[in-house]
Amino acid sequence: MKYLLLTLSVLSLSVFAKPQIDYVISSERVFNSDKKSFEALDIAICGKTICDIGQRFKYRSLDVNYIDYGTKVISPGFIDPHTHSLSELKNEKTSANLNYLTQGVTTVINGNDGKSPLSIAKTTKQLLSHGIGTNVAFFIGHNTVRNAVMGKEDRQPSTREMNKMKALVERNMQAGALGLSTGLYYLPGTFASTEEVVELAKIAAEYQGIYETHLRDESTFNIGFLNAIKEAIAIAEQAKMPLHLGHIKALGVDVWGQSTKAIELVQAAQKRGVKITADQYPWLASGTSISGAVVPSWVREGGKKATIERLNDKTLYQKIHAEITENIRRRGGAERLLITVTEQPNISGKTLAEVAKSHSKSPADTVIELAKGPVVKVASFNMLEQDVKNFMVKPWVVTSSDGSNGHPRKYASFPKKLKTYVLEQQLMTLETFLFQNTTATANALNIDDRGAIRLGLNADLIIFEPTSVKVNASFKQWNVLSTGFNDVFINGQYVVQDGNYKAVLAGEFVKPHTL
Repeated sequence: MKYLLLTLSVLSLSVFAKPQIDYVISSERVFNSDKKSFEALDIAICGKTICDIGQRFKYRSLDVNYIDYGTKVISPGFIDPHTHSLSELKNEKTSANLNYLTQGVTTVINGNDGKSPLSIAKTTKQLLSHGIGTNVAFFIGHNTVRNAVMGKEDRQPSTREMNKMKALVERNMQAGALGLSTGLYYLPGTFASTEEVVELAKIAAEYQGIYETHLRDESTFNIGFLNAIKEAIAIAEQAKMPLHLGHIKALGVDVWGQSTKAIELVQAAQKRGVKITADQYPWLASGTSISGAVVPSWVREGGKKATIERLNDKTLYQKIHAEITENIRRRGGAERLLITVTEQPNISGKTLAEVAKSHSKSPADTVIELAKGPVVKVASFNMLEQDVKNFMVKPWVVTSSDGSNGHPRKYASFPKKLKTYVLEQQLMTLETFLFQNTTATANALNIDDRGAIRLGLNADLIIFEPTSVKVNASFKQWNVLSTGFNDVFINGQYVVQDGNYKAVLAGEFVKPHTL
């Protein structure tokens, strides 16, 4: 009998014993997402999670690993809803994802713009086998799915092909995708009808997924910016799912000033009951390849070899030249296209106008030649600051990087927004900035295990002094790490301490809360 009682006593202790506290962090300015304000608090971390939140100095006299950050801000880690960081995460030499950690970003989303792994389950297994520095979540990309089934052909799918695409979407939703993403401006998504996208989106909707999109047109390249927003809203309404607009912008001289009408379209749909959010990077330049920026999609159909054949076809020259010239005009002119990264010699750091002049060619002819060689990345200065601001202040717009090589947004989007639009221009408060980057983004993406400082949530936390954050990247030196986010916890592990990365790969695969 006494052995039974002893066993029951041990079991009772194991059930009711408090979890082991690994860290207690404390500050006068802990961000409370629910109140959108700062409070003086202690935060206890047990393993991966926040296990207690109490009055400041509650734990100071106890035998715990207590860290007092004084008046520094303690915030949930930022969630970047739109990155292209998968190649870095796959590479063991860059999987720490330092360019995001040093921005205060603890979770990155991949699979945007319709481009994702074909198997999220397989990719996740690969990433976690060698470790990753940030958390990661995925969308399943429509372009990836369409390309796997149909290639880059400009036609509509057969019933058999549509069923194959549906099966791929469903398999990845079951594996933990946040939803379906499209890049209807890009190949082969540009060939897809609205109806095709709706049918695939309905599959994602069955798993409470989100429809995330790079609009078919952010300018006047095909159906027009406002019509593209209408199309995205129609897809979400017909599929009965939330809509997230990727890197929202009014791109190019023809649509400057249309942010106001775009906002009206979104807000009218929201009043009808459509859940709509968007993300935005805080720069006046977008980033892409020179081919993606100004070479018509029909020229690029079928891949690089087919593209070069068309560019060399004298019977197509006048048509191609005219369309490239018009696309350059849309983006504000050749002087607004800055070449940032390429293996082609002696052109990096120059505008298209400068390269054209040095080659004694027109900008369009210069593009035709450049498009035949190795990829040429450009920063396209095509946005009006007032449009950027109009979107930024809306409560349904959150911060992203859309990180790509050749553009400082990959290294400094969150610091840039903090320094320029919060501290200098005071377009929004620090509290609003923090809420947008954390809880609002988590809510938009259907993530409920992080993004706020609450009991039971994963301890993804950043500590910083806002005035000490520095943007070190520029368009001349785009790949310089930001500084100032000096202390970072991911899933309860202390990964950046006093500005030094501790070589800890604490990232996890994040699934939506429905799974």
